[in-house]
Amino acid sequence: MNTPVLDTKRRALGKGLDSLLPRVPVTVAPVAPESEGGKPLEILLEQIDRNPFQTRSQMNEEQLAELAASITANGVVQPVLVRPLASGRFQLIAGERRWRASQLAGKKTIPAILRQVSDEQAMEITIVENLQRADLNPMEQARAFERLAREFHMTQEQMAVRTGKDRATVANFLRLLRLPASVQARVETGELSFGHARTLLAFEHAEEMEKAAQRIAALSLSVRQTENYVQGLIHPEKAAKKNQKPEAPLDPNVKEVQERLQRALGLKVNIEDHNGRGKVIIEYARLEDFDTLLEQLAGE
Repeated sequence: MNTPVLDTKRRALGKGLDSLLPRVPVTVAPVAPESEGGKPLEILLEQIDRNPFQTRSQMNEEQLAELAASITANGVVQPVLVRPLASGRFQLIAGERRWRASQLAGKKTIPAILRQVSDEQAMEITIVENLQRADLNPMEQARAFERLAREFHMTQEQMAVRTGKDRATVANFLRLLRLPASVQARVETGELSFGHARTLLAFEHAEEMEKAAQRIAALSLSVRQTENYVQGLIHPEKAAKKNQKPEAPLDPNVKEVQERLQRALGLKVNIEDHNGRGKVIIEYARLEDFDTLLEQLAGE
């Protein structure tokens, strides 16, 4: 029996979905002859039930509409993956976006590949397939990894191999589950990024995370700004020391030259001298001042 290639790119990640699927023939009474040999067959959309093991909680409606438009024009390029049920219906394993977009496009059928798998196998395939996608939000990925650990007792190393990610990445996603629910909601909606969320984990208490998250979102702070803000709250003494930059005493002779240059140029001048070596900084606020300075220095 020839095994269909589901997705060459995905199969390169970890072991890929193909390693999770048993390569055995499937016999389904209502199915057309095209199902023989594992080839895609057209199944009525209304005969397919949603995947109960789906970990995705949100789906971008705009992107779904774009996919529906593409399906209307070109059809479904990649078949979905389903398993036959005892009732004669089918249950979706992978390809929910294509399934939903096909419904949106008004299609009656969808190309599908049949696989005979257990509930446990279907759940694992679904979670791994989702984790190999790039459009899951950070919290969806975190919960998917947690489910692999809880349901299948996988170690972080095993999850990394199966999904094609670094073990450190898996660990960082799992740490997001320490965030309070209100902060997780901000991450899930995109109000806070993965980088913001990781930075908030530096706090020990949920109340601190919630308060900081609220301010970060209100001020639209970047991740770098968030890091500085959080460290300033955790180590206020270091932040205060950093802001207090004691000025080195200026040599009287250097100070005199600095003042002479300021009078001559009509601009603010700062001389940084270190044992006879240093630099002269001339500040200007307008292009006209710069042009005047250039003329003076060039002797024009």
